[in-house]
Amino acid sequence: MAIAPPYLRPLHKSLFPKYPSFSHDSPFRPSLHFSSRPFRLTVRASSAVALEQDLRTQATQQNQTVETELFSCPVCYEPLIRKGPPGLNLDAIYRSGFKCKKCNKSYSSKDVFLDLTVTAGLRNYTEVKPVRTELFRSPLVSFLYERGWRQNFNLSGFPGADEEFRMAQEYFKPAEGGTLVDVSCGSGLFSRKFAKSGTYSGVIALDFSENMLRQCNDFIKQDASLLARADQYFIGICSNIALVRADVSRLPFSSGSIDAVHAGAALHCWPSPSNAIAEISRILRTGGVFVGSTFLRYTSSTPWIIRPFRERVMQSYNYLTEEEIEEVCTNSGLTNFSKKVQRSFIMFSAQKP
Repeated sequence: MAIAPPYLRPLHKSLFPKYPSFSHDSPFRPSLHFSSRPFRLTVRASSAVALEQDLRTQATQQNQTVETELFSCPVCYEPLIRKGPPGLNLDAIYRSGFKCKKCNKSYSSKDVFLDLTVTAGLRNYTEVKPVRTELFRSPLVSFLYERGWRQNFNLSGFPGADEEFRMAQEYFKPAEGGTLVDVSCGSGLFSRKFAKSGTYSGVIALDFSENMLRQCNDFIKQDASLLARADQYFIGICSNIALVRADVSRLPFSSGSIDAVHAGAALHCWPSPSNAIAEISRILRTGGVFVGSTFLRYTSSTPWIIRPFRERVMQSYNYLTEEEIEEVCTNSGLTNFSKKVQRSFIMFSAQKP
């Protein structure tokens, strides 16, 4: 009769004389772990409850790390330490405090937005920006922006908000499911569309104008489709959008932390488009996408006799040409430049390699 080799015979209690007997449901019952080689046996006593708690703690810490590392100090770009409820929404951000571990500077919500400018918290110092920037900090312009101001862009070739959103979404396909920052968001015309699309895990509406952000908040609170519901009760909290005040030339995000950046009809208002696009390139992840639209100074089809006139009329803003926009993007490390032009309107896309 053939005799089975030792490593195939049933294990017997006599193999473990130094271990006491445990009941079947005891949390300290030893678990047996066999290696792939015969005769090798490992015995370890561990608590299943303790192991489960450790796994939950690690998962919580990982989630908190993601939340806290998204925002960074605009002074030294170190990730901010967050104290408060996690989440990228109006309520969580409003109830949270942020602090830079390196420079010890604190940041908090002001009114309805998180102020992450270098001048945040200063009482006796106000930094004045160029007229084209200060114009949009006016309460009147903020109020009128979606009530007639933006609609006039159609005269220059802008196809309208709905079509612009559709075009941007096409460019943003590689970034679906990630975090999108809508820089120079104004009253949040596109921020709200991106949030409602459900395409992104979170949307950050970012602008330097305090009044634009307040107007954006008012529009959000009036849009029931943007507000979250919990346990079938209306709680009035926007589920996946946060409002942040910041300078586009000093973006408060860790390098390589953002999947998509949008700038609708904004580039011509920036004090330094080259500095702003360099910052956008810095915060984008590998494969991240930057989509922008703006007015062109002139196009390749503009008669040469008219170009000097347009140069003179538009010198108060940073209107660039198609070639200049592509050059600035390329010089900032972005690739795969693509564009769509209609009269003085251009929408362009570039990607972080």
